[in-house]
Amino acid sequence: MKNIGCQQRRRVDLKCGKNILKLGNRTYVMGILNVTPDSFSDGGDFSNIEKAIIHAKEMIEEGADIIDIGGESTRPGFQEVTVEEEINRVVPIIKRLVEEINTPISIDTYKAIVAQRAIEAGASIVNDIWGLQKDPNMAAVVSKYDVPVVIMHNQIGTEYDKDIIEAMKDFFKKSISIALEAGVKKYNIILDPGICFGKDVEQNIHVMSRLGELNDLGYPILLGTSRKSMIGKILDLPPKERVEGTLATSVLGVVQGVEIIRVHDVKENVRTIRVADAIVRL
Repeated sequence: MKNIGCQQRRRVDLKCGKNILKLGNRTYVMGILNVTPDSFSDGGDFSNIEKAIIHAKEMIEEGADIIDIGGESTRPGFQEVTVEEEINRVVPIIKRLVEEINTPISIDTYKAIVAQRAIEAGASIVNDIWGLQKDPNMAAVVSKYDVPVVIMHNQIGTEYDKDIIEAMKDFFKKSISIALEAGVKKYNIILDPGICFGKDVEQNIHVMSRLGELNDLGYPILLGTSRKSMIGKILDLPPKERVEGTLATSVLGVVQGVEIIRVHDVKENVRTIRVADAIVRL
């Protein structure tokens, strides 16, 4: 496991609308707001607009630096929704939130038109679980609106023809090339290892143990392990009882140079990460 000391971290000013996140100074927390009826751990909890707004504000009070809004579940076996349905789920909530909060809003989608409508409504980050490789128009949207983009590693199936970290690096290099060729600024690119996407339990654990190697690519890393099946398999617990397991992975992320951590349980993670930062970012 590679421990990334503070002196090795890259300093990046991430402009998110009117907000600037100074990556490298501390670990930022992205709070998850799923406005879907079928997400794996909180499906239906916040599909009502008023409940979604209340929960977003609660996460901000608990210390969330970013609110990540998703309108389509990506759990195993999920049912894809239409572009229109996804837009109808996320855009009204984004419009309300930008009127009532100052925190950056991220749109969790792999569809370019959804990303565009969300940005026009006030979102200032795109979080693409297919790393700009699913929708050929996504990179152009990110470039046009000059917003940061989270490029996540993903694939169909769990077969790799080489070392998994090297395979992930190849995927990222392809995504980065797509982004740069479309005019996306290098400083707007963030990488996500895609824990529990295109990987089995053992592979997820292996990737977690070698996260630090992804820093070799030269871009900030976002980690999303919150309540995921890897933790459930290790602890034999349902999603909403995986807080402690998530905290363990958050600390491991901080130690290995992760700059943003995406979570459901904001308060617990903010407190845990603050202690880890105090030790690691000396």
